[in-house]
Amino acid sequence: MTPAELLIDAFDRVRDGAFAVVDGLTEDQLAHRVTPDANSIAWLVWHAHRVQDDHIADAAGLQQVWAARGFIEHFDLDLDEDDTGFGHTPAQVAAVRAPADLLARYVEEVHAQTMAWVGGLKEADLDWVVDTSWEEPVTLGVRLVSVVNDITQHIGQAAYVRGLLDEHPSA
Repeated sequence: MTPAELLIDAFDRVRDGAFAVVDGLTEDQLAHRVTPDANSIAWLVWHAHRVQDDHIADAAGLQQVWAARGFIEHFDLDLDEDDTGFGHTPAQVAAVRAPADLLARYVEEVHAQTMAWVGGLKEADLDWVVDTSWEEPVTLGVRLVSVVNDITQHIGQAAYVRGLLDEHPSA
C-alpha cells in the first residue's frame, strides 16, 4: 500500500462516517445539543470538513471548496470566509444549522478535492515542510495525519450524539 492509498482509505472512512451520521436526520435533530454548551451533529460535521477543506487547500495551493463552490452562501453563516469553527462560542455553534443533504454535499465536495490531490502524492512529498511556525517544523505527512485524527474524532463525537438521539428520538 502506498502512502497515497493509505490516506485515501482514511479519508474515505471519514466521508462514509459523516454520511452515516447525517443520514435521515432532520435539521432540528442535526442542530440538537445535549447541553447548551455542547456541539451539535451539524456543527461537528461542518467543522470537521471545514478543517479538512482549509488544511488540504492550503497544502495543495488550492482554493477552499467552502468559497469556490458557493457553500459559504448556501450555509449562510455570519462568519469570515476562513473560519473553520476553531474557538467557536456556544452561540456560534448554535448558528450552524443545515439540512442533511447540504452537509452531505459539502462533505462529498471536500472529499473529492482531497482525493484528487492526495491521490497524486508520492512518499517523498510527505517530508515537505508545510508550516515553520511550530518549534518542530510540520511536514506534510504530519499535517495530514493531524487532519485525519482531528476529523475522525469529530465524526466519532457526532456519531455519539446520533446514538443519543436514536435512544431518545424526541430530543
